[in-house]
Amino acid sequence: MTEGVIFDVKRYAIHDGPGIRTTVFFKGCPLNCQWCHNPESINPEPEQSLDYRDPFRLNPFSKDNSNLIGEEVSVEAVMEEILKDMIYYEESEGGVTFSGGEPLAQIDFLESLLERCQEEEIHTALDTSGLAPEESIDRIIDLVDLFLFDLKLVNEDSHKKYTGTGNKTILENFQLLRERNPEIELRFPLIPGITDTKENVQGIKKLIRKRSGLSRISILPFHDVEKKYSNLGRDFDLAGVEPPKEKDIRDISDEFEKMGIKVEVGG
Repeated sequence: MTEGVIFDVKRYAIHDGPGIRTTVFFKGCPLNCQWCHNPESINPEPEQSLDYRDPFRLNPFSKDNSNLIGEEVSVEAVMEEILKDMIYYEESEGGVTFSGGEPLAQIDFLESLLERCQEEEIHTALDTSGLAPEESIDRIIDLVDLFLFDLKLVNEDSHKKYTGTGNKTILENFQLLRERNPEIELRFPLIPGITDTKENVQGIKKLIRKRSGLSRISILPFHDVEKKYSNLGRDFDLAGVEPPKEKDIRDISDEFEKMGIKVEVGG
């Protein structure tokens, strides 16, 4: 039986793809972004929170009041949760979104869940950083209805500085998806002084200019999650950084909208 490590299931989600959705959060990520809003997702193994009550939710499959973040569960257990909300998917043209962490880091588990969702005719979305072997993309590309592709920094050195790894594989996989032509929504985290620079915004515009098939761009403004880090016993590198100003968000949104791409703020 295929199993994977999940740390949360969010029901009635409305910002992770079309309609009303169930978002399943995979634990483990090959990136270590300084602004990560889900620091509990980075470690692939279950871990202790110093205070599980706030801001972390309890593991959705646990039978006790454990403060352990993340648990190993079966495909069947996850599907049981997903199928509870079929009526909402049908009425809202929603579905299931696999997020994280990085779902592609648990490729066997992800593929099995996607196959089951296809059997149930449930719309599937995959929120991914794109940092995975090309073979992993090949395995699931025909099982995913919508890719939510996180594109952070175009410059290789900056990407390595702020996320812990380079972006060569990410950009190659972005190009691979563009060539295979699935539906893609770009997700752009707006981090003051890091991703919001003129050079980075222009670099992202250059990357996407060659393709008009992007369904939209979601701009994800930075917010302070220092408490989450402290509850894991970690320091938050961007503590004290102010969220982007509304004018700056609007100006960058305008940059993309002038390209004829729909922009949504938040998500």
